[in-house]
Order: sequence, then structure tokens, then C-alpha cells
Amino acid sequence: MRIRVISARNETPNLNPNEKTVHMAFRASNVDFLNLMQRCPRLRMIQVPPSYRKTMSNAIQVFLEMQGIEMLEGDVWGHRKDLDEYFTVDDATLAEIRSLAAGGASAEEVADQIQRKARIGPELIKYIAKGKITA
Repeated sequence: MRIRVISARNETPNLNPNEKTVHMAFRASNVDFLNLMQRCPRLRMIQVPPSYRKTMSNAIQVFLEMQGIEMLEGDVWGHRKDLDEYFTVDDATLAEIRSLAAGGASAEEVADQIQRKARIGPELIKYIAKGKITA
């Protein structure tokens, strides 16, 4: 799974329109979210750092929900944008999340187990587990 890391608002016009998952590493305004949704119509998930999530307006959160876009809280630990513009969740971690979820573990249990091994936020783990359960 690849998550496109956006570190500045001036990167939005250059995004691939097929992006489905992004991490916004800057404090985005409502206009930034709207521009992102216009540029990437297939968007399904936006991840923002916890400190930024607290300052987001309720209006944009409701609007994202109405558009079917999930808002997650989390960080991309250890990612260097100068080396790669995508944060990647490796296949072994995805397979482990998938097997735990298929084995009947709750999203909370999966998040607890995976978070100890991988540097991925709990909300992202739950998002992946939920997606794998329904897929």
C-alpha cells in the first residue's frame, strides 16, 4: 500500500489524479482539502498528523465524510520525502493485518499487535484491517 505524502500546498496541482490515499504533512485549510478532492476524484483516505486534526473545522470533516473519504489521524514515521514521495506499508505487514483480521481479531486487537512491530499508526492499521475484512 502506498500513501502519497504531500508536504506543501503547492504540490496539490502536480498530484496524479488517480491517488487514493494521501498524507497531508502540512496544516491544510478547507480550501486545500477542496483542491485536493478536485485534483484527485478517486480519493478514499486522507491522513493528517494528530496536532493538525484538532484544528480542522467540523464542516470539512462532515464534507469529507459525505464524499466517502475517510479522515485518519497519524504520522509517517521515518519517511524522507527527498528519497520517495510515497510512504509504503510493506506487503508482509499488509499480509499480517489481513490474516489477523480474517482470523476474527477485532480492529483494536489487530492495531495493538501490529503497532508493536511496525511503525504505523493505529487508525491506519484499523483502516487497512476494515478494508481487508470487507474486500
